Amino acid sequence: MQVSAKTDYALRAASELALAATEEAGPIKGGWISETQGIPKKFMENILHDLKRSGIVRTRRGASGGYWLALPAEEISLADIIRAVEGPLANVRGEWPEAVEYQGAAEHLQEVWIAVRANLRAVLESVTLADIVDGKLPSSITKLTRDPEAWVHH
Repeated sequence: MQVSAKTDYALRAASELALAATEEAGPIKGGWISETQGIPKKFMENILHDLKRSGIVRTRRGASGGYWLALPAEEISLADIIRAVEGPLANVRGEWPEAVEYQGAAEHLQEVWIAVRANLRAVLESVTLADIVDGKLPSSITKLTRDPEAWVHH
């Protein structure tokens, strides 16, 4: 899986909003998130717009305005954020894995794509913004990261 800059930035921005919610800081300015996380401002505006459109973020205009999470951080998974800014977690040439068909020697490739999607869901749907901000990842995730092979790129 290749994580795009947009996805990385969206997860970082949402994490800042989750932290602000725990501190009861009120609405956060997009510019502040951009500056704090080193995210280009135009990119940040587009991401916050996508998160608002998906119902993850709410906004208020004006001097005391800004952005805040529309739901508690415990109810927002990383998968929710990724889907809001990128669409489906896994697709093949822009199609759902269950919609692609293969013939001959590649016939079982569809099952591999379904399994890949299932594994992405298992990780990304089990981790919430609260987990990220609190630094308390689910045990299934920490177990995966304890495997030294997980840290080796191939």
